[in-house]
Amino acid sequence: MGVSKNTLQQQIDKAKKGDQTAFKFLLDTYWSSVYYYQLKKVNNDEDAEDIAIETFSKAFDKINTFNNQYQFNTWLIAISKNVYIDFLRKKKSSISVDITKNEEKEVYHIIDDGPSPEDKIITKQNLAKLLRDIKKLKPKYQEVIILRYFQELSYKEISSQINEPINNVKVKLLRAKKLLAAIIKKEV
Repeated sequence: MGVSKNTLQQQIDKAKKGDQTAFKFLLDTYWSSVYYYQLKKVNNDEDAEDIAIETFSKAFDKINTFNNQYQFNTWLIAISKNVYIDFLRKKKSSISVDITKNEEKEVYHIIDDGPSPEDKIITKQNLAKLLRDIKKLKPKYQEVIILRYFQELSYKEISSQINEPINNVKVKLLRAKKLLAAIIKKEV
């Protein structure tokens, strides 16, 4: 560094008082040493830059804890080592997959047929309203609607469960649907 010890000390003192030009001076003076230190470790320009930025951010937040008995550069590198360790932890905890640009573009062309969270809420609300409307029917109509559309039983299965002929089940179901439609229309 081509900076005298006296000038450096003045800039650190100004930075401790919140002087933005002093922060800029320290950043400009020590950026290269922190950045290249990290570049050797991570071997990736973007990661080295991110770690260096984080290092200076933490250093400027904690500038008042800097002890003048030590070298400022050594203090920065110590912070940078800790930021690097945090970086490794984050990287280890997240799954990273290297993909090509074409693969990345393909991801955006996949159609999501699943319901959105809003669709799910609307469905739940509609289902709750439908159930309230079904409860307005006579019990014999409620039963066939629930067996057919919620339990998804066949006419034959419903027939044996309620102990009535299949034709009666069909007629009851038809009548239940008409009554339910009338209730729903009335509320709209």
